[in-house]
Amino acid sequence: MTQLINIALSQYGVTETVGNQHNPLVLNYFKEIGHTWVTTDETAWCSAFINWVAHKANMERSHKLTARSWLKVGTKIKEPELNDVVIFWRHKKSSWKGHVGLFIGYTEDKKHIYVLGGNQNNQVNIKTYPTYRLLGFRRLQSINF
Repeated sequence: MTQLINIALSQYGVTETVGNQHNPLVLNYFKEIGHTWVTTDETAWCSAFINWVAHKANMERSHKLTARSWLKVGTKIKEPELNDVVIFWRHKKSSWKGHVGLFIGYTEDKKHIYVLGGNQNNQVNIKTYPTYRLLGFRRLQSINF
């Protein structure tokens, strides 16, 4: 079940290209999940990245570019494990804005959550997010053909 984490880790360090150029790896995340209209790596890509990872792992996806779209995918869970999807609010809780990534774990004091995701400081990395911004955790299932 660590397939999501392993796929995401294979992209660790992928970074937006500064200026008029655009990182073809970031653009490929959009392309491979069906959002071929995206032509710039400045387009918010946290959800595109998690959709791409889930696509590669043959798991459920939101198919949308908004982080909060993940609140309707998979199974809602209270006790997350490595590999689960984690969704946060951004700007303000009532806003449509958010962030999505893969749950790694809590800090020792449980005030922050370690997240592996894309578009975290414009790159794929592991970063902490405050627990008070948590909207939810989701567990994805495999898609059977």
